[in-house]
Amino acid sequence: MVQTNLPEMIGLIPAGGQATRISPLPLSKELYPIGFQPTGKNGSPRPKVVCQYLLERMQLAGAGKAFIILRPGKWDIPAYFGDGFQLGMNLAYLTLRSLHGVPYTLNQAYPFVQNSLVALGFPDILFQPKDAFVRLRDRLTSGSAEVVLGLFPTDQPTRVGMVNFDPEGRVISIVEKPAQSDLKYMWAIALWTPSFTHFLHHYLAELATQYPSEDTPRPELPIGDVIQAGLE
Repeated sequence: MVQTNLPEMIGLIPAGGQATRISPLPLSKELYPIGFQPTGKNGSPRPKVVCQYLLERMQLAGAGKAFIILRPGKWDIPAYFGDGFQLGMNLAYLTLRSLHGVPYTLNQAYPFVQNSLVALGFPDILFQPKDAFVRLRDRLTSGSAEVVLGLFPTDQPTRVGMVNFDPEGRVISIVEKPAQSDLKYMWAIALWTPSFTHFLHHYLAELATQYPSEDTPRPELPIGDVIQAGLE
């Protein structure tokens, strides 16, 4: 069954990390300059920050707005991007409440994106091709999947979520940061329907019943584990 009349696409960008592996930095890692871009007046180059590449790729696929979800204190990000006018996008910002992993960060946007397509990307990861989100959108519209993942080859499986898939591209399993693996592809971007947004929200609500309070110590939950739970 081919899906038509898809809902609005909204980008979600988790920006709650502290960049401890590359600290100290004088700014949020999402604003780290990578390359240059021309200015509007005379074309002279000015720095282009790493998060802008992700926003542009989401925009190319039809995302006219995005939420950047911040750890409190990272106010340099909204100070830099503002409302998104310079990018031709509508940007808004949310502050995260739970520090237990990316799924909790994304869930902060649930009231605003529960009826939308969600384009997920990580602001400190550069990827090619530029139309990667376009390809995810086209794959989503041509089938009945609720989640489509963008896969990329990697030789560092211990640092990422590795994906096992069949010859037709259907995901069989996701293995987070395996000590050893014969798998060759990681996932780094995703596009999903409201069905998975609701699944994520209710999965976290059910998980919360295992802990007496928000401050109760718990392991960090990768978003790949939630996608795997959806598969199961």
